[in-house]
Amino acid sequence: MELGSYRGDLHTHTLLSPCGDIEMTPEFIVRRAREKGCSIVGITDHNTTRQAPLIRELGMENGILVLCGAEITTREEVHCLGFVEDQERLDMLQEYLSKHLPPIPNVPEKFGYQVWVDRDENIVGEEEYLLISAIDQSIEQIESFIRSLDGIFVLAHIDKSRYSVLSQLGFIPFDLTPDALEISPRCDLDQLLQTHKYLSKYRFIRSSDAHYQEDFATSGSYFHIKELTFAEVAMAIRGQEGRFVSLN
Repeated sequence: MELGSYRGDLHTHTLLSPCGDIEMTPEFIVRRAREKGCSIVGITDHNTTRQAPLIRELGMENGILVLCGAEITTREEVHCLGFVEDQERLDMLQEYLSKHLPPIPNVPEKFGYQVWVDRDENIVGEEEYLLISAIDQSIEQIESFIRSLDGIFVLAHIDKSRYSVLSQLGFIPFDLTPDALEISPRCDLDQLLQTHKYLSKYRFIRSSDAHYQEDFATSGSYFHIKELTFAEVAMAIRGQEGRFVSLN
């Protein structure tokens, strides 16, 4: 089977993230992905996975591969992306996040609502604790946990001046082995590599980090893979068996 090229955006927030627009509903995300020719979507709400399973269902019905995961805030306040393949592992990830999220009540009027919905956009649940808090786990502990689930571990928007590994720590810890580094839509990768030459040994993806409808799928990566599966995307991100990622 020959490689195909599939456009993907692996950093997408839904209405469940307190900083996410209430219009970022499951139906919208899947519909807009089709309109934009985006075949792969990563759902990465802050420190929760609860909206992701429905979007995966809708994606399967519409020919869209949805990677379920979360944007996790480490103890060092570094943002990273973790994806897992199936519902059993996703439940384990959710349990881990719920266990380690500090019990700081959300204030919707200040931070935004934290609700998730069904396919008819009826609210079915609300997260009680503030999801944008840092969990009580280090970046190394989080990577280790994602690895234990055979998941994909990516350091998020490393070029940003807040909540990136470079802004918080100044460097990538030597014992960390991310599958890829994510850059934001406006990042000039060549310039970034001139400033941080040691980053050239890593693989990169580009994502939109969309919180609002107008930003979703406006930027992303191309995944050169044989078929639309979690395993194939993982191989592309890791540069395995001829699969690879190119940036747009």
